[in-house]
Parts: sequence; C-alpha cells; structure tokens
Amino acid sequence: MNIILLGAPGAGKGTQAETLVKDFNLKHISTGDILREEVKKGSPVGLEAKEYMDKGLLVPDEVVIKLVAGAISGFGSRQGFLLDGFPRNENQAKMLEEKLCLVNRSINRVIYLKVSKEVVISRLSGRRICKDCGAVYHLKNIPPKKEGICDKCSGVLYQREDDSEKTVLNRLEVYKKETGGLINYYKDKNLLSEVDGDLAQEGTYALMLKEINNNCE
Repeated sequence: MNIILLGAPGAGKGTQAETLVKDFNLKHISTGDILREEVKKGSPVGLEAKEYMDKGLLVPDEVVIKLVAGAISGFGSRQGFLLDGFPRNENQAKMLEEKLCLVNRSINRVIYLKVSKEVVISRLSGRRICKDCGAVYHLKNIPPKKEGICDKCSGVLYQREDDSEKTVLNRLEVYKKETGGLINYYKDKNLLSEVDGDLAQEGTYALMLKEINNNCE
C-alpha cells in the first residue's frame, strides 16, 4: 500500500505519519526531513534549499523529485511507503507518476488534512525543537518539563526560522497558491480523501483510518 499525505504546514502530517507508518509497516518518506538533513550536512543541494526554506518558499521541483526518487529506489518493490507532504503541486504529481511507473508502482490513496489558518498559526508559532536530538515540543500542547530544555537529552530548544508567525503566514499563502490544482488533480483521479485536520490527533487519525480501510485493498 502506497499513500500520499498532504496538508499545509502545521496540519500535523509528521505526527500522523509516524502512527500510519507503524500501523501499516510503511516506509516513511518525508521531503522535509530529507531536505533538512541535506541542509544539516551543508551539501550543495542543502544550501540551495535553505535559501528557499528560510523564506518560506517551496524548493524547486527538480531538486525535490531527485531526492524522493532516490528514497523510493532504496527499498524493495514489495515495501509500501508513505509520502509525507509530497507532491506539492500538479507538476510534481505528474513527475512522481512517471517515476513510479518505471518501477511498476502506483499510489493507492491520497489523504488531505484540511486545516484552518488559526490552527496552523497556533501550532507552528508555539513549536520548539531540540538542537541535539530533534525532539519536537509545543509551548501549549506538549510543553517540556523545564522551559527551553529537552526532556530527553537536556538539549536547548529553539524555534525554526520558518515557524515565526510572519513566515508561517507566507508559507500558507504559498501552499494555497501552489496546491490548489493538485487537490483537484487527485480528486479527478478519484484518489483523494479529505480529512478534518483541526481535530485532536486521535480524532483526525480515526478519520484517516476509515478512509484508508474503505478505499484501499
């Protein structure tokens, strides 16, 4: 089973993806994680991507598709996968189909987490990340036991540059502009399931499971 999980920044894709991957034994392919790893390593593609990410802009299609194709080719053909936040536009969707066709694969379901602007701003502006182990916290929903310190490794917590409220608003506008056609693209292919992403994690996940069980073999 191969699934695409779509949603604006702050929709909860990463959190929901972790549970889906465990429950269905899927390989998790997150373009955000891949890109951030390249940024951390300071590779040429990472430095190029960082310029876009820091401004809340999308990384060019040709850069992202190479990373995704490489990740998919890295495991066996029988292993199902979950694409987290990719594709981001219709062009990427078509490029992905071409890559999957070459290895006799296809997408079984596309889950779209629909969230309101107010919820996204609240989630992202309050997010904090550990500089050492990468653990994620939220000042309101998942606060650390000690302010500014990671519970797991005592590392310092920080706010990503693209999680400031101003940048979040820009990211939402970019996402809305870029993905409008993508949602309709998958609707026309009868692959899209729209799920309420404003709910608590458990409520959204229950709706996702229902859509997957009803639409995937």
